[in-house]
Amino acid sequence: MAAILVQADEILMKPVGLKAMTEVIKKRLSNPKGRTVITKERVAEILERDTARTIQTWMSRVDRSEELGKIHLSDQDRMGHLPTLLGDVVGRLRLAPIAEIPISAAARQHGILRHKQGYTAAMIVEESQILQVSIFNTLENNLQLVDISTVLLDVMTIADEVDSQLKQAVLGFMEPMAARMVGAYS
Repeated sequence: MAAILVQADEILMKPVGLKAMTEVIKKRLSNPKGRTVITKERVAEILERDTARTIQTWMSRVDRSEELGKIHLSDQDRMGHLPTLLGDVVGRLRLAPIAEIPISAAARQHGILRHKQGYTAAMIVEESQILQVSIFNTLENNLQLVDISTVLLDVMTIADEVDSQLKQAVLGFMEPMAARMVGAYS
């Protein structure tokens, strides 16, 4: 792992024979080439840069979902909330460790909208799972650029933020039902 962090030219697995090590050294010395140093990026920068690709991945996965396909929506109605939710994830990744974690108002509004569009709570959960998988797919596609020293913390933060957004979406989804129940008892 340390070799990957410093972008090693060669990784030899133990036990390494003296002959194999000598051959690698001779090969490197006989053909010196300039190393291309790959600039490492934080996950927030990668997600921000690849928002469109993440949304495209999300959309293709949603299109393959039989359950979500039961609700006929335009692409804009289906994915219009994603730039804001992804922006909330990026914002969360950039927070200082001791900062107060904001609640995603966009996720709550998304839940309210999905209720009006005829979704079920299970469909909202499925959309959220697809979002998380799509985010991780974007990271996988950019693995050589990811700053390995921060990736585990960033992945945990993403999971926590997507779960928090799911909770807000479900609360928003339930608001119209709760209002009807209150009205029925008034």
